[in-house]
Formats: sequence, C-alpha cells, structure tokens
Amino acid sequence: MLSFVEKYKTFFKKIADSNWFKNTITIVILLAGILVGIETYTHFAHEHHTILHIFDQLILYIFVIEIAVKMLSEGNKPWNYFKDGWNVFDFIIVAAAFMPFGGSSVAILRLLRLLRVLKLVKALPKLQMLVGALLKSIPSMGYVSILLMLLFYIYAVAGVFFFGDNDPIHFKDLQTSMLSLFRVVTLEDWTDLMYINMFGCENYGYDGNMSICVNSKASPLLSAGFFVSFVMIGTMIILNLFIGVIMTGMDEARVEMEAEEYSESKGLTHDIETLEQKLDEMQKLLQKFKSQNT
Repeated sequence: MLSFVEKYKTFFKKIADSNWFKNTITIVILLAGILVGIETYTHFAHEHHTILHIFDQLILYIFVIEIAVKMLSEGNKPWNYFKDGWNVFDFIIVAAAFMPFGGSSVAILRLLRLLRVLKLVKALPKLQMLVGALLKSIPSMGYVSILLMLLFYIYAVAGVFFFGDNDPIHFKDLQTSMLSLFRVVTLEDWTDLMYINMFGCENYGYDGNMSICVNSKASPLLSAGFFVSFVMIGTMIILNLFIGVIMTGMDEARVEMEAEEYSESKGLTHDIETLEQKLDEMQKLLQKFKSQNT
C-alpha cells in the first residue's frame, strides 16, 4: 500500500502536471500583465483602486497556491522545487510582493508586479526554449561582441584621423566617432555621414551649422571606401554572426528539450510496465489463493 506521503505527492503531482492547472496559471499571468498596464492610466487606476487591489491580491495568492502545489508535489523533499532556476525566479517574484514596500519604494513594487509577466516564459515551453537558447548563446555572443568592439575601435580612431576636421559633429573625438559608427552599423541614414565627408561639410549636411564647418575637406574615395567597408564588415558579416550563434543555441536547446521529453516518456513507460508486472503478480497470487481454497 502507498504511504500517506506518497499519496499526497501523487495527488499534487497530478494537479501540477495537469493541463487545466497550467492553462489557469497562464491566464492568471496574462491578467497580471493587463493589471500592470491598467495602472499606467493614473486617473482610471485611482477611481477603481479598490477593485484593482482585490484583483492584484487574488492573483498574488493564486501564485502562492501554484508554488505550494509544486512544492507539495515533491513529497517529503519540497526543497527539490528550488532545483529548477525558473521555480526560484517565480518564488522570488512572489515573495518580494509580501515585502513592506511603501512611499518612495512603490515604484519597485510596481516593477515587481511587472516582472510577473515574465512567468509567461515558463508557462509556454516554446518560449522557454527560446529564452534558454539566448542564455546558452551568451558566452559565444561575448566573443562576437569583443570582435565587434575591436572593429568599432579601429574604425572610430581612423574616423577621427580622417574626418575629424571636416565633420566635427560626428567625428570630433573617439567617443563621438564610436557613437556615429553605431548609427552607421544600424543603417540609420548612414549615407548622410558618407556624403558629408565625400563632398565636404560646406557642400553637404551642415545647413544651419556652418559656424562649425571651419575646415571643409572633400574625400570622395576615402569616404566611400571607409563607410562601405564598415557597413560590409560590421552589418553584413559580424551582426550576422550574432544570428548564427543564436540559431546554434536554439538547436542545442531544442535537442535538450526533446531529450528531456523522451526521458520523461521513457520514465512513464517504465512506470506503466512496473504497474503491469505488479498487476500480473497480484492476479497470480489471487489465482493461487482461489486454487488453495477450492
């Protein structure tokens, strides 16, 4: 016979894994996000403060029940709940709502309420896989970022040397030059920067700022080669490396999720086989008992 702990563990495990429970939590998360959005309408939120507060408290306690159900589903080892990073994240968000925020800390409480929307990531497996892929890609993205920063630094220094006198608005110093190159790499009117240095500031781009244009110098070939090469390397190659790294991370996350689903299904199959064996043994014992009595 199953012990009391195993009985309630099985009971709460069924609830935690049931579709209705998961769907209910997903709906509550969406409602929490809507409530946070409503609070941005100050006048409306003030008029309906009481009802909004009731809904907020109701949502909070539903999240508390969710945590309790999942911890009870671990049986006599409730601490296993905290082995999942997403569970820890949920617990922190819910626990923080009970902290005594007030006065100037109201903004922090509102931010914590807003973070409840992130619980949706865990509620949707595909979205969780996407976030997991992004997290897995961070180390590789770091190396790509270093490469991009080196490219920015080299071109920023060259930009100051080549165009600092002609275009002081965009290339007067290193930090301004790097900011201008960020504009170029995002393809935000980058041709304007190229034309200013191709034709000289007195001929293009400095209308209304002629007092700054004191040393106009046209550099058609140098400017075209500089900006076109930076766009080709920075936008067409290095930024695409980020996409490649993320796609690789998504493939790894998908394989891990499929492996986890397979292991869970394999474990369920094993449990079914075990139950079938026990049922066969019980039937054999019952038949033996009947034969002895007859």
